Parts: sequence; structure tokens; C-alpha cells
Amino acid sequence: MRVEPSEAHVAAHHHDAPTEEATAVEHVFDLRGVGVHYGDFTALQDVSMGLPRNQITALIGPSGCGKSTLLRCLNRMNDLVGSARVTGEVIYNGENIYDADIDPVEVRRRIGMVFQKPNPFPKSIYDNVAFGPRLNGQRKGLDDTVEQALRGAALWDEVKDKLGDSGLALSGGQQQRLCIARAIATEPDVILMDEPCSALDPIATLKIEDLMRELRESYTIVVVTHNMQQAARVSDRTAFFTVNIDDHVGMRTGALVEYDDTEKIFTQASDERTEAYITGRFG
Repeated sequence: MRVEPSEAHVAAHHHDAPTEEATAVEHVFDLRGVGVHYGDFTALQDVSMGLPRNQITALIGPSGCGKSTLLRCLNRMNDLVGSARVTGEVIYNGENIYDADIDPVEVRRRIGMVFQKPNPFPKSIYDNVAFGPRLNGQRKGLDDTVEQALRGAALWDEVKDKLGDSGLALSGGQQQRLCIARAIATEPDVILMDEPCSALDPIATLKIEDLMRELRESYTIVVVTHNMQQAARVSDRTAFFTVNIDDHVGMRTGALVEYDDTEKIFTQASDERTEAYITGRFG
């Protein structure tokens, strides 16, 4: 799998026509008619959007609208669910990651994941961060790799004197930053975050948000959040999803309603469903 950034891609298939400025933005991902199916159930259908490099894209919408399902499409985590099937194309740096010759393990090395609940391994802080690099065959320079990752996750100063302590001994916010350090230790291209602050208190949440803004300099970030203020504070672009309900069969299917610059989504949404959700009248 080629992993170097490709030339700037053609503007993604947005619901709104791309502006001249948008066409100049390089997209790490270009989603084309993406759908996710679990057996006969369609969880998400016909999502087309481009995710710009070195920006934070927020995915928002009510529960069950397919935000996390879409996020897991981006690094083939849905492969781990036996009945899951992905349709359409997920183009990453010019290649469809669902092509038969693409190694999903390599995809996940390039596209890291931080989950909703902090999930450090029951190992030392050092071994948590060194886990990925060791798995990739790194033997030399691990100390430097661990330090750089912990610095990158704004955790080094808090843990540098207790690297041998269990990662589980850290506070919730520290555990989540440890998981971010673990994700960036393998030098990914993209970091996916699935509600990374939902289990954290407000102070820890603000630390993670500050960290996300810093990480954007080096990584492309896609974050699922239920917190409207968080999406407005940290993201460059926002995608709003909703649930379409088929009354005949009772089928609930997630769908992309609107995708645009975050400021526009929050101040002059094009679709009344987006405005209703953001202002709390729905969802």
C-alpha cells in the first residue's frame, strides 16, 4: 500500500458545489457513495465527502445516525464485525482501502484510533506507548519514540518520572492522553477519535481539545462528538448526519445531511434539520 501523500485530489463530492478554494485543498480521504450494511440492515448509505489534510473534521448528529460506523470505515475496523459489508469507495491518498490487495493491518497503522472510553493496556506507561512500534519491528530508539509520543500527547511532564507505573493508575484524562500517545507512536497519517471526551470531566476535556488543535499541525483528525460546543470549538469542518426512518419496514438508516466549514454549519446551516439539531430543537 502506498502511504505517501498523493498530489492534491480533485474536490470531493460534496452536497454543495465545491468552491474554487475548496478544489485547492488536498483531501486525505475522498468518500464516494459509502454505505455500511450489517447483514440485511443498512446502517449508513450514500455518504460522499472529502476530508482535508491537516484539518479537524467533526461528525455530529443524533444517536444511531452512523457517525461511529462511518469513522470505523476509515480504518477498516468494521472488518472485525462478521456481518459488516462496506459499499462505495473509501479513497485514501489515492487508493481505495477496500481493494482486495490492501492490507487492513497496514491501513490501521497509518490511520490510528482513539476510543470513547480510555483503554490503556494493563502494562506500564512506557510499554503502552512502545507497544505499536515494537509490533512494527522497532528495536532501537524506543526511548526517544516513547518520549516524543508522550510529548506529542502533552503528557510527558506529568509521567516522565513514573514510566514504569501502570497506565491504569493514571486519571481518566491522563489515560486518554496516553491512548493518544499510543496512537501517534506509530507515526500515523490520520487520527480517528470516537467521542474521546465523553467519559472525561470538563477540565480534562479542554486539555484534550487543546491537544487536538496542536496535533492538527502534524495529523489529519476526524472526531465523532455529541458535544456541539466541542465541535464548534475544535473543528475546521463539520458533517451533520441524521436518521432516516422507513415507516413501512421500521428501518433506521444513517445519512449525511450537510457538510461544510464549521462556522457556516453553526451560523447559517443550509438545511433546516441541521439548524434544528444544533439549536437543540431536535435530537
